[in-house]
Amino acid sequence: MKQSVRAKRMERHHKRLSNQAKLSLVSLMDIFTILVFFLMLNASDVQVLQTHKSVQLPTSGANTPAKETLLLMVNNQQLVLQGQKLVDVDAVLASGEDLIAPLMAELTRHAQKTPVAEGEEQIGRQITIMGDQAVPYALLKKIMQTCAEAGYTEIALAVEHKEAPGGVAP
Repeated sequence: MKQSVRAKRMERHHKRLSNQAKLSLVSLMDIFTILVFFLMLNASDVQVLQTHKSVQLPTSGANTPAKETLLLMVNNQQLVLQGQKLVDVDAVLASGEDLIAPLMAELTRHAQKTPVAEGEEQIGRQITIMGDQAVPYALLKKIMQTCAEAGYTEIALAVEHKEAPGGVAP
């Protein structure tokens, strides 16, 4: 029996659809491998310090990333070292002393508790001060002097990173 043109066309169409499509997994694996390496390399670049809502950090164009150090948070009410309240700001400002005794005691305790890292004995221990931008300079000076007396001479001030107008940091 002779097939019509329409029947031949339908038969070709059904043959074409009956073939299973082949999926090349090699190219997909290459893409996912590149994506995994990209994420692994770039995920460790970001360091975020958890700020408290009572602390408004000053802005800066500095590009130096934060390090894992002892964290001293200062707002307009209190000094907090590693989440533990030490002293009220009003009491520190009212005292005529250059050193803050409760802060000195806590820093000394932390210094005795943690071993000195290699190379740290020459440059001093590290501390990050996360201070509100409205903190008076006199208070900041007392804090930094107390830290230096306790052996924490590598002092970093936490700031909010601000991009330059062209999108490139200065």
